[in-house]
Amino acid sequence: MIGVSDTGFPPRCGCAGGGYGVQMTGQPLLAVDAPSLYFRAFHGIPEKAAQTSAGEPVNAIRGFLDMLAQLIRTRRPDRLVCALDASWRPQWRVALVPSYKKHRVAHGDVEEVPPALEKQIPVLLEVLAAVGIPAFGVDGYEADDVLGTLAATQPAPIEVVSGDRDLFQLVDDDRGVRLLYCGRGVAKLEDSDGAVVERKYGVPARWYADFAAMRGDPSDGLPGVPGVGEKTAARLVTRYGGVEAILAAVDDPAAGFAPGLRAKLVAAKDYLAAALPVCRVARDVPLPAFDPAMPAAPEHPDDLLALAERWNLAGSARRLVDALSA
Repeated sequence: MIGVSDTGFPPRCGCAGGGYGVQMTGQPLLAVDAPSLYFRAFHGIPEKAAQTSAGEPVNAIRGFLDMLAQLIRTRRPDRLVCALDASWRPQWRVALVPSYKKHRVAHGDVEEVPPALEKQIPVLLEVLAAVGIPAFGVDGYEADDVLGTLAATQPAPIEVVSGDRDLFQLVDDDRGVRLLYCGRGVAKLEDSDGAVVERKYGVPARWYADFAAMRGDPSDGLPGVPGVGEKTAARLVTRYGGVEAILAAVDDPAAGFAPGLRAKLVAAKDYLAAALPVCRVARDVPLPAFDPAMPAAPEHPDDLLALAERWNLAGSARRLVDALSA
């Protein structure tokens, strides 16, 4: 059982913060793609290995909290924000590319989420609120867009944490934005700067969205340009630049396109014009007011204690609290 005396919960310290006015300390803002992490936790930890006494699964909550604790211990941020999907399949993206995430729709326009995970998400958000970690989404936008806006507006350095490769486009060495890519888990983070992105995909990070629009992404329902794979897409981006520049070059007889490739790109012009804004992460989302200053101790210790006892989260809650106060 977790208690106040066990964790040493002191009052939350008075830290500078408040949206865009955060004072720089040289430590990073950790901008966490919460859905990416809790889906990974849910699928990575067997339900029977993490349950309440009544048999309710808490594997996603425990796994998420443990990953967050590890990130705090290893990255030592002084600011922390968790981004959520208020609209996991925004209508403005669907209007441009109707197949966008269509294969992941359960009914109507609701995302297909395992019931055992769906029940855990509200509890996880209660835990984060009790600790004092801001977690929010914005209507009409995905978590990626919230992260993109944080990366564009918050003082650097910024470390975005996600297993979504679309977020490689946020990497910006000049601005001080890195992606901590957890495609293989938090224990095997790929700390990615511009050189890593270029080595991995053959394109500068600023052109990643253009590259992705041409290559396509079946996991998001984006077909890409038929007959243009990853290597060809990278070669085109490297030679010409973004999608607009490539399409402009297609109309230039002196550009040197092979007839077959030119025909493929001409046939895909309408698709590319629609897919590019779908692939690009928004950088101008109207974020709510929030305080990103990382708490040194839980903001509502009694609430955290009650949640830890009710949901059998004592170990994970303690590890998170210990990481905050280290």
